Amino acid sequence: MMATPSGSDAEVILLRSDPGPGPGVASVQGALALDLTQRTAPPRPRPRLARSTDLVAAPEAAREQVDAVVARYLAAAVEIAAGDRPVSQLLRHTVPEVYDDLARRARTVGAAAGSASGRLRGPNPARPVVVGVRTALVRSDAVEASAHVRYGRRSRAVAARFEVVRDRWQCVALAWG
Repeated sequence: MMATPSGSDAEVILLRSDPGPGPGVASVQGALALDLTQRTAPPRPRPRLARSTDLVAAPEAAREQVDAVVARYLAAAVEIAAGDRPVSQLLRHTVPEVYDDLARRARTVGAAAGSASGRLRGPNPARPVVVGVRTALVRSDAVEASAHVRYGRRSRAVAARFEVVRDRWQCVALAWG
């Protein structure tokens, strides 16, 4: 239980000025400011994962872990390329050449949209969603992957190669189609 200092008046901050329909105006006390209003964006579906024919055998648990890493990486890369996420989030999982290319792509999109990376561009922008990811283990330390990405009604493809670099899966090649 938190105690407030005796004799101090806590400041109440209104989160929005127009309460609209519903229970009323939300407010907070002190420094804890949580906006609990409903989100307007629809929930993101989980991408379908599929496997091509692997060229080498791997234990099922390890293979599932690789698929999960690849799917999360590709979803983040697509959001970065669209300007919805900062590129720094993939620094540890990307070789420098691919990182620089991804950063350049995010800057170009941000400049074209007139916004900075990681900031919302206004109400209801068309956001990319990774619909499906297909992977193939080509060596014990290399995976090739492709992703089907939806931008509203349009579709694109992303291809990537991941290799174990310094004991970590890293993206060594990323191509946009």
